[in-house]
Amino acid sequence: MSIFPAAIQERALALEKVAEALEQRYGVPHKDPPSDPLEVLISTILSQNTNDRNRYLAYAKLKERFPTYEAILAADQEEIAQAIKVGGLAQQKAGRIKEILCWVRERWGRVTLSPICEMGTEEAMGVLLGLRGVGLKTANCVLAFGCGRDVFPVDTHILRVTKRLGLIPANVTAERAHKLLAPLVPIGKAISLHLNLIRYGREICRARQPRCGLCLFPELCTVPLEARGERRLAQR
Repeated sequence: MSIFPAAIQERALALEKVAEALEQRYGVPHKDPPSDPLEVLISTILSQNTNDRNRYLAYAKLKERFPTYEAILAADQEEIAQAIKVGGLAQQKAGRIKEILCWVRERWGRVTLSPICEMGTEEAMGVLLGLRGVGLKTANCVLAFGCGRDVFPVDTHILRVTKRLGLIPANVTAERAHKLLAPLVPIGKAISLHLNLIRYGREICRARQPRCGLCLFPELCTVPLEARGERRLAQR
């Protein structure tokens, strides 16, 4: 689906209004100093195909069992998988984590991903996307929360909300959504919009039983009015 410049401008203005309304509702999220980019990368890998609670538990168990990256490197894949099994897909994630740590040590001579933050955004993105198991969401999370870059990760909540609001086509993949939404995000608002949209998707525009009566953007919503009415009734 091609999007003409006028349509891009219209969607950019709509997303800017969404960002402003969410900040009025939730405020500007507190911006923590960038975390260790390698921690962000591992944590984001653990978040794949699971919920936040299980991701946090898996990461905590990993750090408890292996306090240092060197300890993870010295362990075999089965040991790592046992530590993170609460997060699901344990064997796959364990293999990817160990591969990444081996790659980091081989590339920079020590177990750190900090040099990625010294690269330009495009170069850093290319390096991260070259790693097995790292897609656009994971790479953007590393650059946003590990390097403090103004980039916009698209998670499942953001994908759902932006589709419902007609900001992206209903049939696009998460990977394609990153490319469509990135040029629409107001400069300097990527992390604020990311965090506020996730909160909005969890609290209001939920996957199941969305609270349509509390919608901040009824004029943008692409869900038929009849369906919205049914959802309101279901919430009573």
